[in-house]
Amino acid sequence: MKTPFTVLYEDETFIVINKPAGLLSIPDRYVPEKANLYHLLLATNEDIRIVHRLDRETSGIICFAKTEDAHKHLCKQFEERNIQKYYLALVDGHPNPEEGSIDRPIAKHPSKSGKMMVSNRGKEALTTYKILDKFQHFSLVDISIHTGRTHQIRVHFQGIGHSLAVDPLYGKREAFFLSEIKRKAFRIGKDQEERPLLSRTSLHASRLILSHPESEESIEFEAPLPKDLQAVIKQLNKWGK
Repeated sequence: MKTPFTVLYEDETFIVINKPAGLLSIPDRYVPEKANLYHLLLATNEDIRIVHRLDRETSGIICFAKTEDAHKHLCKQFEERNIQKYYLALVDGHPNPEEGSIDRPIAKHPSKSGKMMVSNRGKEALTTYKILDKFQHFSLVDISIHTGRTHQIRVHFQGIGHSLAVDPLYGKREAFFLSEIKRKAFRIGKDQEERPLLSRTSLHASRLILSHPESEESIEFEAPLPKDLQAVIKQLNKWGK
């Protein structure tokens, strides 16, 4: 049986996965039987332990511990912010400056369950970023988060007026269509319906740097952009410059 994920690294202490978009990292709070990465890994290793998580619609790197000692070590690195987490995101517009930081506290939304917001009453949250490529109406941004708040990148970029290009909760699109950038050059058959190039959050956990839980050697892991985001970037380079 083919697994829906890719193992980037594994030893006797921990495992690093390239998670596809659409797969839960950990069991759903309300419907725990929904397919999730944690349960898939448990099927072959009963000692899998949760260290951190990615949103379901975010692709990319996530790690799990395989021993109690490794779990403590990795969790401590996250808590003490000694782990470096990098993401690639396609956002609306062009953040100004092109390289900078967003230091704004984040709190739960008072009336919308599951949603977060920038608020002075929230917990501190720090995000740094650098634009890698600019298109006519979008930017590809390399992002590092220095705190681990829920939806941090999505909330912070909404807060500066540059929401993720696809983000039904914080942005203005549920999907990305080629017709939006080809405009008058876009053609489709009379009885055909346009399919989206991207129908999930335009965010990918691209790199993770941590200390090995036993040797304490610094290790870097990298996950390339998945095909759906690659397809969008390719079309933006062709039509959206």
